[in-house]
Amino acid sequence: MKPNREHAVSAFSLPASSGSYHLKRILECALGGTLFVLCLPLMAMTAVVVWMSLGLPLFFTQARAGAGMRVITVAKFRTMTNARGPDGALLPDQMRQTAATALLRRLRFDELPQLLAVISGDMSMVGPRPLPVATVANFGELGRMRSMVAPGMTGWAQVNGNTLLSDEEKIALDLWYVAHASLWLDVRILLLTLKTLVTGEHIDERHLKVAKDFLLHHPCGQQPRMMMR
Repeated sequence: MKPNREHAVSAFSLPASSGSYHLKRILECALGGTLFVLCLPLMAMTAVVVWMSLGLPLFFTQARAGAGMRVITVAKFRTMTNARGPDGALLPDQMRQTAATALLRRLRFDELPQLLAVISGDMSMVGPRPLPVATVANFGELGRMRSMVAPGMTGWAQVNGNTLLSDEEKIALDLWYVAHASLWLDVRILLLTLKTLVTGEHIDERHLKVAKDFLLHHPCGQQPRMMMR
């Protein structure tokens, strides 16, 4: 059985929300399936843009940590080259993408293939973004708690600053979400995601302060030390 909200509230010693895990799965499978069909033309267009900008392969896949630290494979349209500097290290993201693929990332079209992971149950529509297994493991107890819910296509950190946030701020927002997860919060995050796509990323200082205070006063509120990607 996959970890769910009940596991999370037990670990955080918080009251359970009214949202039902099983109802959430039914609703997000229906939503994910509907969106997948509706977005097929958009995914076809995205594939053409990637092919014209970067060539083959069209997809980038990587092992990530799912619920309960179970290893899952996350797929997305490729938006960057593997260009490296003289030292052999990958160049910064901005230098490895084109104007067209940067726009795909800005609109999150590159993540549309993850709808299949939502349908299969590896991911949710809403939850902490999936991270490499080693990164989550390095968070220690915080990583374990973060993995009590399935990773999502969008999440609380993504609608409260995302790339403008530090790693510590992201995990504080992620853990606040895990402890307060509910269907209504998920609906709110989905609506805020649509707003973010239109208006761009902005840090919500009020939400960030609440998340930081929550983590600060939790017994396991240690600081993570690995980069979140």
